Amino acid sequence: MCVDRPIIGIPLGDVAGIGPEILVKALAKKEIYDICKPIVIGEYNSVQRVIEVTGEKLQINVVNDTKNGKYELGYIDLIDLKNVDISNVEFGKIQAEAGKAAFEFIEKSVKLCKNEQIVGIATTPINKEALKAANINYIGHTEILAGLTDSYDPLTMFQVYDLRVFFLTRHVSLKKAVEMIKENRILEYIQRSSRALEDLGITNPKMAVAGLNPHSGEHGLFGNEEGEQIEPAIKKARAEGIDIVGPIAADSVFHIALNGLFDGVLSLYHDQGHIATKMVDFERTISVTIGLPFMRTSVDHGTAFDIAGKNIASSVSMEEAIKLAAIYSPAYISKRKEE
Repeated sequence: MCVDRPIIGIPLGDVAGIGPEILVKALAKKEIYDICKPIVIGEYNSVQRVIEVTGEKLQINVVNDTKNGKYELGYIDLIDLKNVDISNVEFGKIQAEAGKAAFEFIEKSVKLCKNEQIVGIATTPINKEALKAANINYIGHTEILAGLTDSYDPLTMFQVYDLRVFFLTRHVSLKKAVEMIKENRILEYIQRSSRALEDLGITNPKMAVAGLNPHSGEHGLFGNEEGEQIEPAIKKARAEGIDIVGPIAADSVFHIALNGLFDGVLSLYHDQGHIATKMVDFERTISVTIGLPFMRTSVDHGTAFDIAGKNIASSVSMEEAIKLAAIYSPAYISKRKEE
């Protein structure tokens, strides 16, 4: 597949965590440059510090905009915001300065997307407590990106290999998640998930909905949610022409999808889908945010303060996030549709 390499922006994340380290390690890999043109939005000394920690033989190429990047192995193209005094920031600690800088890296990345200098972003980890210490009134990446782009309730999808999982509910208690399993909401998320798969280049996507209760309730023996809320929503979706089945018991539906029968699965609550994907391959499970004006992918782990600065963090998840951002860029999607 011959495609002009898309420019992918990578905000540096919390500089006290492992984000800069895994990013530097990822950008030492040729396959990243084979598929895209990565550009880092961060701070010079924070990047230089982890180059020294990792021992990677990389040079920093500071640029003012994306037009001046080298985009070749051996260099890290960097838009330097000069917003951190790295001598004040220790590895492995919650610090307001790091939280503030992380937010500003994301903010600049969004501006670059709006100005069409980059086509998508692959995010490194940020820390919720550091954001709070910096008086940033968001709890995480998705909320920040939604706020900065005025986007309504972005859709979260996890992908590991060809298994794609959407989430009906995310950061709520299990009790609250069950209360949110309502016919109208399920129908809305089926519709949105099906459209998302089409937008990602999948023609006539086939989907399944995971069951909530053991054995999907066994016709009311173990719960009524399937019969009262989930099945009616699926029936209405099918009447609209969406190719969807279910509910299928959660102990089997993800395995079936991984083997290729379904293009996507709607998980009903946070841990149901998280466990399913991460047990397949923890490091290669990538979070994709859909419903923003641009593609956003992310590693699905945190700042790992306990190992920050020790040169032991794996960059596999970062590599996969960058590559997936490129694969789901408009250029690659258009090419797949042509083929």
